[in-house]
Amino acid sequence: MTTGRTNSKVDEFLSKSKKWKEHYEKLRSIVLDCELEEDFKWMHPCYTFQNKNIVLIHGFKEYCALLFHKGALLNDTHGILIRQTENVQAARQIRFTTVQEIVEMETVLKDYIHEAVEAEKAGLEVTFKNHNEYVIPEELQTIFDETPALKTAFEALTPGRQRAYIFYFSEPKQSKTRVSRIEKYKQQILDGKGLND
Repeated sequence: MTTGRTNSKVDEFLSKSKKWKEHYEKLRSIVLDCELEEDFKWMHPCYTFQNKNIVLIHGFKEYCALLFHKGALLNDTHGILIRQTENVQAARQIRFTTVQEIVEMETVLKDYIHEAVEAEKAGLEVTFKNHNEYVIPEELQTIFDETPALKTAFEALTPGRQRAYIFYFSEPKQSKTRVSRIEKYKQQILDGKGLND
C-alpha cells in the first residue's frame, strides 16, 4: 500500500511509457511505500525527502534503473549499486531488466531507500573531487597560453561546466581532434556558457 503522495506528472509519464511501464509502476509503488514525496524532475519520476532528492526512476535501451542521487554514501551491502561512468561521483544505480527482479528485491530496495533517507537526515554529503584535480588537456593549456581571455572565461565557469569541457576535450585519442573540439567551443566559453547551454 502506497503511503506517499502521487504526482499527476508522473501519472502522465507512466501513461505514455511503453517498454518499462510495468517496471516503473512497481518501482513507484516500492518508493512510495517508503513515504517519500513524488515529484517529476529531469523528465523522470523523482522522489524526495524534505525537498532533497533521494531516488529517480529512469529507463534506458537495455535496462531501467533506480538511481540514488547520493548512492556513493550507501554501504551497498548487497553489491548492487552501479556507477554509470567513471566520471559520476555521487549517483549510483540499481538496474533491472525484468519486473520479477524488482519484486524479488523489494525488501532490499526499501532498505537502501531508508539508508539514503537516513544519510540525508544526518546531513551527509558526497565529497566531490575538486575541479582543480582534473588534468587540463595539453592542447587546452596551449590555447589558454595563447589566449589569456579564454583562460579567464574558463575559470569563471562553474566547476561543473569546467569539468564537462575537460572531459569532452580529453576524450579524443588524436590531438588534432582535441584541438578541433576546443576551437569549436572557444566562443561558447568566452560567452560564459557551458558545453550543453
